Amino acid sequence: MGHLAYDAAHLFGGAVLALSFVLLYQRRLTAVINAYALQALVLAIAAAWQGWAQGAPHLFLTAAITLGVKAIAIPLGMHSFVRRLGMNRAVESALGVFPSMALGVGLVALSIMVVLPVTAQSHMLTREDLALALSVVLMGMLMMISRRTALTQVIGFMSMENGLILAAVSVEGMPLVVELSVAVLVLLAFAVFGVFFFRIRDQFDSLHLDHLDRVDGGPR
Repeated sequence: MGHLAYDAAHLFGGAVLALSFVLLYQRRLTAVINAYALQALVLAIAAAWQGWAQGAPHLFLTAAITLGVKAIAIPLGMHSFVRRLGMNRAVESALGVFPSMALGVGLVALSIMVVLPVTAQSHMLTREDLALALSVVLMGMLMMISRRTALTQVIGFMSMENGLILAAVSVEGMPLVVELSVAVLVLLAFAVFGVFFFRIRDQFDSLHLDHLDRVDGGPR
């Protein structure tokens, strides 16, 4: 891989990770959705670039699916949920901005410490992209843990899946069926979450997760 291909692939992978920090920073629901859509768009570009750099045409299909489903269809569906359910646009978090960002930096450092030693025999770009991908996965988990509304937790889950796709496209020779199965799984999960949102809204007139403690439908 030439220097230009290497630098561009590294840039796109780093941009996906940087947008994970943007997701943690945002405090408005529409901004979180837009940041997720931008992350998926950059991921699609990264997949297409890896398809060209590796000479792997199937990665262009992965890029097209990522662009159509994750960067366009799912964000539009989320914006529709926000409008139809009349959701509160402010994002509630169990952590403040500074603790969230500090934990994110710690997770990136942990990913580097875990991935680089065990992939010492791999290509340098593969090692670095796997470290970036694990960082994205862990930060998606952090978002799921630290947010108090169902939709933002779903976005954290989707961001985790972006990290898995980044890892899949970074490893040469990864079968297309693996990438397609991940894409189908996340689409099915999004459909299930959509039904879940409306059921919570009908039952509790809110999507705040504290209401899930009221399993009998009555007051605490």
